[in-house]
Amino acid sequence: MAVKEKQREQTQNRIKIPRQYQVWIYNDDFTPMDFVVEVLVRIFDKEKAAAVSLMLDIHKGNYAVAGVYPKDIACTKAAEAVSMAREEGYPLKVEAVCQP
Repeated sequence: MAVKEKQREQTQNRIKIPRQYQVWIYNDDFTPMDFVVEVLVRIFDKEKAAAVSLMLDIHKGNYAVAGVYPKDIACTKAAEAVSMAREEGYPLKVEAVCQP
């Protein structure tokens, strides 16, 4: 019985938490602020007020973090945002960056 418990304990210690990725949205001079707010609400599930605040952070700086997710989700959300921007003809840059 003691061997099974030790084996179970060793198995539990091997489980790793997946790395988290930040989704960065970059500032540019061509994408309208209203569109960035729409992206934040529709893709990143932000409330309107939080989306406006984050959009202003993006506008004032070079970029801002739209969210933190596991790699697959971060890459999917970044790709959705870029696709949505391209459909509207905007050069919005969004990328998933591994957290240090």
